[in-house]
Parts: sequence; structure tokens; C-alpha cells
Amino acid sequence: MLMACCITTKTFAQEPRIPEASSTQTLIQDFGLGKITITYSRPNVKGRKIFGGINPYGQVWRTGANSATTITFSENVIVEGNKVPAGTYSLFSIPEEKEWTIILNKTAKQWGAYGYKQEDDLLRFKVKSIYLSEKRETFTLQFANCTTKSNDLYIVWDHTGVIIHMQTDDDAQITANIEKLMLNPDVNKRPYFNAIQYYYENDKDLNKAMTWALEAEKIEPKAPWYKLWKARIQLKMGDKAKAIATAQEGIKLAKATDDEEYVRLNEAVITQAKN
Repeated sequence: MLMACCITTKTFAQEPRIPEASSTQTLIQDFGLGKITITYSRPNVKGRKIFGGINPYGQVWRTGANSATTITFSENVIVEGNKVPAGTYSLFSIPEEKEWTIILNKTAKQWGAYGYKQEDDLLRFKVKSIYLSEKRETFTLQFANCTTKSNDLYIVWDHTGVIIHMQTDDDAQITANIEKLMLNPDVNKRPYFNAIQYYYENDKDLNKAMTWALEAEKIEPKAPWYKLWKARIQLKMGDKAKAIATAQEGIKLAKATDDEEYVRLNEAVITQAKN
């Protein structure tokens, strides 16, 4: 019986595999209420001339290797000022020496650019290319400068880079969600921290944010983070004296619990208020 088991194991052994020359990467970036997901293959320079060489100027490129790069928005977004509905698109580009044309195409699953059809484009726009002094051997897509309402997608390979600016298109929904959550009759279940932070960082009603900060202080009187946000709001509203006093209270509370981070953050408010 033991011999039979061994034979069975060998019969179903995994087949030998060979790695792809261009590895595949999937990026997932939280963005507003949703996510952005990008799947692409990553070729290497390997001593070749890339743009104006193996990728000729003026020709549609898959923006990677193998299958065309895909980008999925789970919510509506704004890409370089253009509204883009939630969905999955192929990300093509047309490199030029000084600027690129970026393309979102509605046919998501394509091998390379061989079946690309311009009539299926959702959107085209141009972005400037930049020279990078440091060489990037492997083709790379990456997100940077990410906030609750904006981020940048970097396309980088060899000595060339381009940046695509994106914004969320869900501020109205986020604001409505906050307003609804802050009406919870159980004050201990209200998302004070996130609500205050969103209103502060997005230049919304600071009086309302201050009201929430005062409510939060009553619930957690020893929390240096609420002193911090109260001080930041006071500073943004132009009351430097009150901002300094509040931040000093925050420092005292933070030191009582050896919270060096909030000592530093409250000190930063004082420094800013004194400048």
C-alpha cells in the first residue's frame, strides 16, 4: 500500500517551469473610497537603446511587455483633468522624445499592441517626459504623492520618466458619508479622528471640524492627538496664540505617556505658529 502512495505522488508532481523574461507585477493602491489596480510585465534594458530604439518614437506601445498593461479603477476618477468611469482599461502609450501620448483603451485584455484599435480609446492625453540621471534597468510603474484625493503614477524606464496625475471623484460621497457617520447617537462610535483630518486636509468647514475636535476632547481628554488637530485647526483659522496654547497642552499629555511622536507633532505646530 505504501508503494502505491509513492507512485501516486510522482504521477501528480508539478511540471517543470521556466521564468518569464519579463516578470509580472500587480500594484494595488487605495484611492479615496476605492482602489487602483495595475497589472503589467517588466522588461529590462539589457544594454539596448530603449526609446527611439526598440520602442520607436511615434508608435503605440503596450507600456510594458507581453500582454498590454491593464489599469482598474474601482470608483470614478479624474486622470489629468479627464473624468474616467470605474472599470478596467488597457494602458497604452506613444513615446516621443519630449512628450508622450497616454491612452486608456476600453479593450482591456490584449496581447501587446497588435490588436490595438484607436476607435476603442476611452481617452488620450499628452504628458511631458523627463530625463532621469539615474538609470532604471527594469521598467517600473509606481504610485507616489498619495493622499486621500490625489496621487501620481510614475512610468519609469532607462533614463526616461513620465508622471500621470490622478484625482478622486468622490469628495461629495466621502463628505456625505462623514456627515452620516457623525450623526451616530452613540458619540463613542463617531469617527472623530478621520472626520477632523479629512475636513482639515481638504479645506472644508473648519468650524465644523473644530466642533468635532471639542467633542472628541470630552470623550478622550488625555488624547494628545485631538489637541494636535485642534491646534492645527486654530492655526489654520489664524489664531496663533490659541494654537500654541493647545499644542502645549498636547505636549504635556504626550509626555505623560512617553508618546514621542505627538510631542514632536505638537511642537511642530508651535514652531509654525511662531514663524
